[in-house]
Amino acid sequence: MGINVINFQEKFSKFHERLEYKIIAAMNDYHFKLVRSYGDFVWHSHPETDEVFVVIEGDYRIDLRDKSLHLKTGEMVVIPKGVEHKPCAAKECKILLIEPAGTLNTGDAGGELTKTDLEWI
Repeated sequence: MGINVINFQEKFSKFHERLEYKIIAAMNDYHFKLVRSYGDFVWHSHPETDEVFVVIEGDYRIDLRDKSLHLKTGEMVVIPKGVEHKPCAAKECKILLIEPAGTLNTGDAGGELTKTDLEWI
């Protein structure tokens, strides 16, 4: 794999489906994933790893059991391992996730929204 500049908007133009996670880069054992998020997700946690959410575009909310985090374009948050959270977006948001390769999007919750075969774009 060569060393190339990655443009988020160009990558987002390659897909339009909601909650389809696309891998755009790898660093050590971490994947950088793009997702178009809209609506409520499921309550879940990742018992083995922290998870980073970077809002590329939009207004995003992550509910925790004791409060809600409100993120806007250009903001990010690290959700520590084991912390239950539920992402939500009233309108489509473009999100960059940074997490260990193989991390399931639904964490310990599983279910029909779990994505296991992610595409590189």
